[in-house]
Amino acid sequence: MFKGKVALITGANKGIGFEIAKQLGMLGFTVIIGARDTVRGARAADLLRSFGVNASPLDLDVTVAPTIEVAAKVIGDQYGHLDVLVNNAGISGGTGTIPSRVPIELMRLVYETNVFGVVAVTNAMLPLLLGAPSGRVVNMSSGLGSLTLSSDPDSEFGKLNILAYQSSKTALNALTVAYAKELHESGILVNSADPGFTATDFNNHRGYRKVEQAATIAVRLACLKDDGPTGTFQDESGYVPW
Repeated sequence: MFKGKVALITGANKGIGFEIAKQLGMLGFTVIIGARDTVRGARAADLLRSFGVNASPLDLDVTVAPTIEVAAKVIGDQYGHLDVLVNNAGISGGTGTIPSRVPIELMRLVYETNVFGVVAVTNAMLPLLLGAPSGRVVNMSSGLGSLTLSSDPDSEFGKLNILAYQSSKTALNALTVAYAKELHESGILVNSADPGFTATDFNNHRGYRKVEQAATIAVRLACLKDDGPTGTFQDESGYVPW
């Protein structure tokens, strides 16, 4: 069903991004491993190929414009289109500082990757997505980006107050809504995915979920039928409140 379709996953050399690439590849997608580190990207692609996945590495730093431009050209020259973009690359910026003491430099650093990087990559890949029959964009968000859950003292996030990361994911959700509105008539579906608290290098493996579980919602949103939802925030159990 998905043979011949092409998916780009940013930050895919490890963790949830790698698992998303693996699961999409096992469904027949050709997967492009976007990675800042050339060596790690190549190793990830080699490992995926050992599983029978059609995978190739691509140098891509979402904070460096020239690498984004080159990546879009490479994909265009090699495939002519892009069926799926998974904006997975992200950073945490740390968790131990109260909002009033967060350095503005840290805010800029986190937003550069988690927000501005998503805009830059999405805009660069948009012509390729429009060239596909049924383009899909999946933005990897977090339940921590939910204003509803973060402001509810009884939710699992009610006592957390991680300014840079949480607000960046809230902003990412706003991007999802904005792009979904713009692209509604094009057939491109744009959604946010919440993978849950997953054990990865990102959180020093403190999460209680496995990457195999975390990747499922991104894969589901990447494989939506043409009448699927757009402009939503979902986890594997259903819709997550904004």
